[in-house]
Amino acid sequence: MAVDDPKTLVSTEWLAAHLEDPDLRILDSSYYLPDAGRDGKAEYAAAHIPGARYFDIDEVSDARSALPHMAAPVEKFMSRMRALGVGDGHQVVVYDGSGLFSAARVWWNFRLMGKTDVAVLDGGFPKWLAEGRPVEDMAPIIRDRHITVQRQAHLVKDVTQVAAASKLGDWQIVDARSPARFRGEAPEPRAGLRAGHIPGSKNVHYASLLNADGTMKGNDALRAVFEAAGVDVNRRTITTCGSGVTAAIVMLALTRLGNADVSLYDGSWTEWGQFEQLQVETG
Repeated sequence: MAVDDPKTLVSTEWLAAHLEDPDLRILDSSYYLPDAGRDGKAEYAAAHIPGARYFDIDEVSDARSALPHMAAPVEKFMSRMRALGVGDGHQVVVYDGSGLFSAARVWWNFRLMGKTDVAVLDGGFPKWLAEGRPVEDMAPIIRDRHITVQRQAHLVKDVTQVAAASKLGDWQIVDARSPARFRGEAPEPRAGLRAGHIPGSKNVHYASLLNADGTMKGNDALRAVFEAAGVDVNRRTITTCGSGVTAAIVMLALTRLGNADVSLYDGSWTEWGQFEQLQVETG
């Protein structure tokens, strides 16, 4: 079991012990790929952890971008969080219905906006349910709360910055997609994208960082996974994946290992894979 840290990852035991804290805010951020046949919002409406509000990754995003769920502008993030009753002085815990999948993306979203009192629930809703903990189907009463946001530009990279890093090698790039997609041997789930990976990048499939129950591996095991992939856990790193969701799991793991210099490529392969002028490696 991972050590509880309210700035990265907390256990179901921790959350159960703090469930009645007045300044705790719980967010259900369940998101699924189109081929999963699941609806995060509908599942939230049917059952969620008591007091949880629903964070819609696709809605709390930059509507001006053609890319999926890109990070929202500061003003939109502020307005959506106020509408959820999330603000200054709150400890936020984010979970999802997969165990540990989309919750890490929302953890990164908050950090991008300068909010660090946010943790992912280790094992998520499946572990909470498996332990027989309470659920409810009613949305909580929301009270507006002021939120102060200061965007941390160093936590996100755009395509130009990633292209420079790929060419110069001054950052290591870690791709969270499956090995088959990374090597270009499996088709991309989104139509029109080339197969392969960013030149010079390393592959650490996000699932290799998790235990069978969806919890994150302990630090020694995490370190071993990264080392086996040729990743220096202390070096400045850009994480990437298909659309910027599982890249946040790699960032969370590296942050747990003490690396404070990790950025996320928000456009990820959905952006890189569509532009012919950007080089692609296979194998």
